[in-house]
Amino acid sequence: MSSLKPIGWGIIGAAGIADRRTIPEGIIPSPGSRLVALMGPHEDKLSPLAKKYGVSKWYTREEDLLRDPEVDAVYIASPNYLHRRQAVAAAEHGKHILCEKPFAMNVRECRDIIASCRRNGVKLAVGFMMRFHCCHQEALRMVREGVLGNLVSARVQFGCWYPDMPGAWRQIPEQSGGGSLMDLGIHGIDLMRMYLGDAVQVLAFNDTFSMRYPVEDSSLVAIKFKAGAYGIVDSFFNMPRPGARNGLELNGTKGSIVTERTIGQESTGRLRLEVVGQAAKEVSPQPVNIYRAEVEDLVRAIREDSEPLNSGQEALKDQEIAMAAYESSRTGRSIRLKA
Repeated sequence: MSSLKPIGWGIIGAAGIADRRTIPEGIIPSPGSRLVALMGPHEDKLSPLAKKYGVSKWYTREEDLLRDPEVDAVYIASPNYLHRRQAVAAAEHGKHILCEKPFAMNVRECRDIIASCRRNGVKLAVGFMMRFHCCHQEALRMVREGVLGNLVSARVQFGCWYPDMPGAWRQIPEQSGGGSLMDLGIHGIDLMRMYLGDAVQVLAFNDTFSMRYPVEDSSLVAIKFKAGAYGIVDSFFNMPRPGARNGLELNGTKGSIVTERTIGQESTGRLRLEVVGQAAKEVSPQPVNIYRAEVEDLVRAIREDSEPLNSGQEALKDQEIAMAAYESSRTGRSIRLKA
Protein backbone atom coordinates (compact mmCIF):
# COMPACT_ATOMS: atom_id res chain seq x y z
CA MET A 1 0.00 0.00 0.00
CA SER A 2 2.77 2.45 0.86
CA SER A 3 4.34 2.07 -2.62
CA LEU A 4 1.18 3.47 -4.21
CA LYS A 5 0.18 7.11 -4.32
CA PRO A 6 -1.37 7.93 -0.93
CA ILE A 7 -5.07 8.69 -0.74
CA GLY A 8 -5.49 12.45 -0.28
CA TRP A 9 -7.89 13.22 2.58
CA GLY A 10 -10.06 16.27 3.11
CA ILE A 11 -11.77 16.82 6.44
CA ILE A 12 -15.29 18.24 6.66
CA GLY A 13 -15.73 19.31 10.27
CA ALA A 14 -12.07 19.53 11.26
CA ALA A 15 -12.53 20.21 14.99
CA GLY A 16 -13.99 17.85 17.61
CA ILE A 17 -13.42 14.13 17.08
CA ALA A 18 -11.47 14.79 13.87
CA ASP A 19 -8.85 16.80 15.76
CA ARG A 20 -8.91 14.66 18.91
CA ARG A 21 -8.69 11.26 17.30
CA THR A 22 -9.21 10.57 13.60
CA ILE A 23 -6.60 12.92 12.14
CA PRO A 24 -3.73 12.30 14.60
CA GLU A 25 -4.44 8.61 15.29
CA GLY A 26 -5.99 7.53 12.00
CA ILE A 27 -5.06 9.51 8.90
CA ILE A 28 -1.57 10.80 9.69
CA PRO A 29 -0.09 7.43 10.82
CA SER A 30 -1.62 5.59 7.88
CA PRO A 31 1.04 4.95 5.19
CA GLY A 32 -1.67 4.89 2.54
CA SER A 33 -3.05 8.30 3.49
CA ARG A 34 -2.09 11.95 3.19
CA LEU A 35 -3.88 14.84 4.88
CA VAL A 36 -4.55 17.43 2.16
CA ALA A 37 -7.13 19.95 3.36
CA LEU A 38 -9.37 20.99 6.26
CA MET A 39 -12.84 22.51 6.17
CA GLY A 40 -14.93 24.15 8.87
CA PRO A 41 -17.19 27.17 9.31
CA HIS A 42 -14.73 29.23 11.40
CA GLU A 43 -11.50 30.40 9.75
CA ASP A 44 -10.01 31.49 13.09
CA LYS A 45 -10.13 27.86 14.22
CA LEU A 46 -8.97 26.38 10.92
CA SER A 47 -5.74 28.34 10.63
CA PRO A 48 -4.16 26.99 13.85
CA LEU A 49 -5.37 23.46 13.01
CA ALA A 50 -3.76 23.68 9.57
CA LYS A 51 -0.51 24.82 11.16
CA LYS A 52 -0.72 22.03 13.74
CA TYR A 53 -0.96 19.36 11.04
CA GLY A 54 1.26 21.01 8.43
CA VAL A 55 -1.56 21.47 5.94
CA SER A 56 -1.41 24.35 3.48
CA LYS A 57 -5.07 24.37 2.46
CA TRP A 58 -8.20 25.06 4.48
CA TYR A 59 -11.67 26.07 3.41
CA THR A 60 -14.77 27.52 5.03
CA ARG A 61 -17.06 26.14 2.31
CA GLU A 62 -17.42 22.41 1.74
CA GLU A 63 -17.90 23.04 -2.01
CA ASP A 64 -14.37 24.44 -2.25
CA LEU A 65 -12.89 21.41 -0.52
CA LEU A 66 -14.84 19.02 -2.74
CA ARG A 67 -13.53 20.76 -5.86
CA ASP A 68 -9.92 20.30 -4.74
CA PRO A 69 -8.35 17.78 -7.18
CA GLU A 70 -5.88 16.59 -4.53
CA VAL A 71 -8.75 15.36 -2.29
CA ASP A 72 -9.53 11.72 -3.07
CA ALA A 73 -11.57 10.95 0.05
CA VAL A 74 -13.40 12.97 2.67
CA TYR A 75 -13.92 12.35 6.35
CA ILE A 76 -17.25 13.86 7.41
CA ALA A 77 -17.18 14.72 11.11
CA SER A 78 -19.84 17.42 11.18
CA PRO A 79 -23.08 17.43 13.23
CA ASN A 80 -25.48 14.64 12.29
CA TYR A 81 -28.04 16.79 10.49
CA LEU A 82 -25.40 17.75 7.89
CA HIS A 83 -24.31 14.22 7.01
CA ARG A 84 -26.80 13.55 4.22
CA ARG A 85 -26.21 16.81 2.36
CA GLN A 86 -22.43 16.69 2.69
CA ALA A 87 -22.09 12.98 1.85
CA VAL A 88 -24.28 13.28 -1.25
CA ALA A 89 -22.28 16.31 -2.38
CA ALA A 90 -19.01 14.43 -1.82
CA ALA A 91 -20.25 11.46 -3.85
CA GLU A 92 -21.35 13.75 -6.68
CA HIS A 93 -17.80 15.17 -6.76
CA GLY A 94 -16.39 11.64 -6.98
CA LYS A 95 -14.91 11.57 -3.47
CA HIS A 96 -14.77 8.42 -1.38
CA ILE A 97 -16.36 8.87 2.05
CA LEU A 98 -15.73 8.01 5.68
CA CYS A 99 -18.79 9.39 7.49
CA GLU A 100 -18.98 9.64 11.25
CA LYS A 101 -21.72 7.75 13.04
CA PRO A 102 -24.61 7.92 13.30
CA PHE A 103 -24.79 7.57 9.54
CA ALA A 104 -27.55 10.19 9.24
CA MET A 105 -30.71 11.43 10.97
CA ASN A 106 -33.02 8.66 9.77
CA VAL A 107 -33.31 5.63 7.49
CA ARG A 108 -34.40 7.63 4.44
CA GLU A 109 -31.30 9.84 4.62
CA CYS A 110 -29.06 6.78 4.93
CA ARG A 111 -30.59 5.29 1.80
CA ASP A 112 -30.13 8.56 -0.07
CA ILE A 113 -26.40 8.55 0.72
CA ILE A 114 -25.97 4.89 -0.27
CA ALA A 115 -27.78 5.47 -3.57
CA SER A 116 -25.66 8.51 -4.39
CA CYS A 117 -22.43 6.63 -3.67
CA ARG A 118 -23.53 3.77 -5.91
CA ARG A 119 -24.49 6.11 -8.75
CA ASN A 120 -21.14 7.85 -8.58
CA GLY A 121 -18.98 4.77 -8.04
CA VAL A 122 -17.38 5.88 -4.75
CA LYS A 123 -16.64 3.86 -1.62
CA LEU A 124 -18.56 4.57 1.57
CA ALA A 125 -17.60 3.66 5.14
CA VAL A 126 -19.23 4.73 8.40
CA GLY A 127 -17.26 5.43 11.58
CA PHE A 128 -18.10 2.44 13.76
CA MET A 129 -14.45 2.13 14.72
CA MET A 130 -15.11 -0.15 17.72
CA ARG A 131 -15.49 -3.10 15.35
CA PHE A 132 -11.73 -2.90 14.87
CA HIS A 133 -10.83 -3.03 18.58
CA CYS A 134 -8.41 -5.91 19.14
CA CYS A 135 -10.51 -7.33 22.00
CA HIS A 136 -13.68 -7.20 19.91
CA GLN A 137 -11.94 -8.85 16.96
CA GLU A 138 -10.46 -11.53 19.23
CA ALA A 139 -13.93 -12.16 20.65
CA LEU A 140 -15.28 -12.46 17.11
CA ARG A 141 -12.59 -15.00 16.25
CA MET A 142 -13.48 -17.10 19.30
CA VAL A 143 -17.19 -16.90 18.55
CA ARG A 144 -16.64 -18.05 14.96
CA GLU A 145 -14.46 -20.92 16.17
CA GLY A 146 -17.21 -22.07 18.52
CA VAL A 147 -15.32 -21.41 21.74
CA LEU A 148 -18.52 -20.15 23.41
CA GLY A 149 -20.83 -22.65 21.77
CA ASN A 150 -24.07 -21.15 20.50
CA LEU A 151 -24.51 -17.52 21.52
CA VAL A 152 -27.64 -16.93 23.60
CA SER A 153 -27.22 -13.35 24.85
CA ALA A 154 -25.05 -10.26 24.61
CA ARG A 155 -24.83 -6.89 26.29
CA VAL A 156 -23.02 -3.62 25.62
CA GLN A 157 -22.79 -0.82 28.18
CA PHE A 158 -21.67 2.67 27.19
CA GLY A 159 -21.97 5.51 29.68
CA CYS A 160 -20.43 8.94 30.15
CA TRP A 161 -21.17 12.25 31.84
CA TYR A 162 -22.59 14.79 29.39
CA PRO A 163 -24.12 17.70 31.32
CA ASP A 164 -26.36 20.49 30.08
CA MET A 165 -24.41 22.78 27.73
CA PRO A 166 -26.55 25.41 25.97
CA GLY A 167 -25.92 25.34 22.23
CA ALA A 168 -24.26 21.89 22.15
CA TRP A 169 -25.56 20.30 18.96
CA ARG A 170 -25.79 16.79 20.45
CA GLN A 171 -28.38 18.15 22.88
CA ILE A 172 -30.55 19.69 20.13
CA PRO A 173 -32.92 17.10 18.57
CA GLU A 174 -33.05 18.85 15.20
CA GLN A 175 -29.27 18.63 14.88
CA SER A 176 -28.49 15.30 16.57
CA GLY A 177 -31.58 13.19 15.91
CA GLY A 178 -31.42 11.88 19.47
CA GLY A 179 -29.38 11.66 22.64
CA SER A 180 -27.48 8.84 24.31
CA LEU A 181 -28.95 6.16 22.03
CA MET A 182 -28.05 8.02 18.84
CA ASP A 183 -24.59 9.02 20.06
CA LEU A 184 -23.46 6.07 22.18
CA GLY A 185 -25.95 3.23 21.94
CA ILE A 186 -25.73 2.91 18.17
CA HIS A 187 -22.14 1.68 18.64
CA GLY A 188 -23.52 -1.11 20.82
CA ILE A 189 -26.14 -1.95 18.21
CA ASP A 190 -23.42 -2.19 15.57
CA LEU A 191 -21.30 -4.53 17.71
CA MET A 192 -24.31 -6.70 18.54
CA ARG A 193 -24.93 -7.21 14.85
CA MET A 194 -21.29 -8.13 14.26
CA TYR A 195 -21.67 -11.08 16.64
CA LEU A 196 -25.36 -11.98 16.40
CA GLY A 197 -26.39 -11.10 12.85
CA ASP A 198 -29.69 -9.59 11.75
CA ALA A 199 -32.29 -8.42 14.25
CA VAL A 200 -36.02 -9.12 14.06
CA GLN A 201 -37.59 -7.29 17.02
CA VAL A 202 -36.83 -4.29 19.24
CA LEU A 203 -38.15 -3.06 22.60
CA ALA A 204 -36.72 0.12 24.12
CA PHE A 205 -36.96 2.73 26.85
CA ASN A 206 -35.57 6.24 26.36
CA ASP A 207 -35.91 8.96 28.98
CA THR A 208 -34.28 12.10 30.38
CA PHE A 209 -33.79 11.65 34.10
CA SER A 210 -30.83 13.78 35.14
CA MET A 211 -30.40 16.60 32.60
CA ARG A 212 -32.65 19.34 31.24
CA TYR A 213 -31.97 18.99 27.54
CA PRO A 214 -34.71 17.63 25.22
CA VAL A 215 -32.86 14.48 24.08
CA GLU A 216 -32.62 11.32 26.16
CA ASP A 217 -29.87 10.94 28.74
CA SER A 218 -30.83 7.31 29.47
CA SER A 219 -31.54 4.48 27.03
CA LEU A 220 -32.04 0.73 27.21
CA VAL A 221 -32.66 -1.28 24.05
CA ALA A 222 -33.58 -4.98 23.99
CA ILE A 223 -33.08 -6.74 20.66
CA LYS A 224 -34.18 -10.17 19.46
CA PHE A 225 -32.00 -11.60 16.72
CA LYS A 226 -32.95 -13.88 13.84
CA ALA A 227 -30.55 -16.55 15.10
CA GLY A 228 -32.47 -16.68 18.40
CA ALA A 229 -30.17 -14.76 20.74
CA TYR A 230 -31.11 -11.70 22.80
CA GLY A 231 -29.13 -8.49 23.16
CA ILE A 232 -29.22 -5.54 25.55
CA VAL A 233 -27.69 -2.15 24.71
CA ASP A 234 -27.70 0.43 27.50
CA SER A 235 -26.32 3.92 26.95
CA PHE A 236 -26.28 6.84 29.36
CA PHE A 237 -25.26 10.50 29.32
CA ASN A 238 -25.66 10.62 33.11
CA MET A 239 -23.16 7.97 34.17
CA PRO A 240 -19.67 9.17 35.20
CA ARG A 241 -16.75 7.04 34.06
CA PRO A 242 -15.99 5.39 37.43
CA GLY A 243 -19.49 3.89 37.42
CA ALA A 244 -19.52 2.87 33.76
CA ARG A 245 -17.74 -0.36 32.94
CA ASN A 246 -18.11 0.42 29.22
CA GLY A 247 -17.76 -3.18 28.21
CA LEU A 248 -19.08 -6.00 26.09
CA GLU A 249 -20.53 -9.30 27.33
CA LEU A 250 -21.10 -12.39 25.18
CA ASN A 251 -22.73 -15.49 26.64
CA GLY A 252 -22.95 -18.89 24.95
CA THR A 253 -23.81 -22.49 25.75
CA LYS A 254 -20.14 -23.25 26.53
CA GLY A 255 -18.92 -20.06 28.16
CA SER A 256 -18.69 -16.28 28.23
CA ILE A 257 -16.50 -13.37 27.19
CA VAL A 258 -16.47 -10.14 29.18
CA THR A 259 -14.52 -7.04 28.20
CA GLU A 260 -13.88 -3.94 30.28
CA ARG A 261 -13.14 -0.40 29.00
CA THR A 262 -13.23 -1.51 25.36
CA ILE A 263 -16.34 0.53 24.54
CA GLY A 264 -15.34 4.11 23.84
CA GLN A 265 -12.67 6.12 22.06
CA GLU A 266 -9.68 4.30 23.50
CA SER A 267 -7.91 1.38 21.85
CA THR A 268 -7.13 -0.20 25.24
CA GLY A 269 -9.11 -2.46 27.59
CA ARG A 270 -9.28 -6.02 28.90
CA LEU A 271 -10.84 -9.30 27.80
CA ARG A 272 -11.72 -12.20 30.09
CA LEU A 273 -12.69 -15.66 28.82
CA GLU A 274 -14.65 -18.13 30.94
CA VAL A 275 -15.31 -21.58 29.46
CA VAL A 276 -17.01 -24.49 31.22
CA GLY A 277 -14.43 -26.90 32.65
CA GLN A 278 -11.53 -24.47 32.27
CA ALA A 279 -9.97 -21.85 34.50
CA ALA A 280 -10.99 -18.28 33.64
CA LYS A 281 -8.22 -16.41 31.90
CA GLU A 282 -7.26 -12.95 30.66
CA VAL A 283 -6.67 -12.79 26.92
CA SER A 284 -4.32 -10.09 25.57
CA PRO A 285 -4.53 -9.72 21.78
CA GLN A 286 -2.10 -7.50 19.89
CA PRO A 287 -3.29 -3.88 20.29
CA VAL A 288 -4.62 -2.02 17.25
CA ASN A 289 -5.46 1.66 17.01
CA ILE A 290 -9.14 1.70 16.10
CA TYR A 291 -8.99 5.00 14.20
CA ARG A 292 -6.04 4.00 12.05
CA ALA A 293 -7.74 0.65 11.40
CA GLU A 294 -10.95 2.25 10.11
CA VAL A 295 -9.01 4.63 7.87
CA GLU A 296 -6.84 1.86 6.46
CA ASP A 297 -9.86 -0.35 5.87
CA LEU A 298 -11.37 2.30 3.59
CA VAL A 299 -8.03 2.80 1.85
CA ARG A 300 -7.90 -0.97 1.28
CA ALA A 301 -11.42 -0.95 -0.17
CA ILE A 302 -10.50 1.87 -2.54
CA ARG A 303 -7.34 0.06 -3.70
CA GLU A 304 -9.05 -3.33 -4.11
CA ASP A 305 -12.41 -2.04 -5.37
CA SER A 306 -14.15 -3.91 -2.55
CA GLU A 307 -16.53 -3.02 0.26
CA PRO A 308 -15.27 -1.54 3.55
CA LEU A 309 -16.00 -3.55 6.69
CA ASN A 310 -18.24 -0.75 7.99
CA SER A 311 -20.11 -0.20 4.74
CA GLY A 312 -23.10 2.05 4.28
CA GLN A 313 -25.33 -1.01 4.01
CA GLU A 314 -24.12 -2.22 7.41
CA ALA A 315 -24.70 1.21 8.95
CA LEU A 316 -28.20 1.32 7.45
CA LYS A 317 -29.10 -1.81 9.43
CA ASP A 318 -27.85 -0.13 12.62
CA GLN A 319 -29.97 2.92 11.84
CA GLU A 320 -33.06 0.78 11.27
CA ILE A 321 -32.68 -0.74 14.73
CA ALA A 322 -32.10 2.66 16.35
CA MET A 323 -35.18 4.13 14.68
CA ALA A 324 -37.22 1.13 15.78
CA ALA A 325 -35.95 1.70 19.33
CA TYR A 326 -37.18 5.30 19.28
CA GLU A 327 -40.55 4.17 17.92
CA SER A 328 -40.80 1.50 20.63
CA SER A 329 -40.06 4.03 23.35
CA ARG A 330 -42.66 6.45 21.98
CA THR A 331 -45.41 3.87 21.55
CA GLY A 332 -44.70 1.57 24.48
CA ARG A 333 -44.69 -1.53 22.30
CA SER A 334 -42.10 -3.77 20.67
CA ILE A 335 -41.34 -3.17 17.01
CA ARG A 336 -40.86 -5.95 14.47
CA LEU A 337 -38.26 -5.17 11.82
CA LYS A 338 -38.97 -5.68 8.15
CA ALA A 339 -37.15 -8.63 6.60
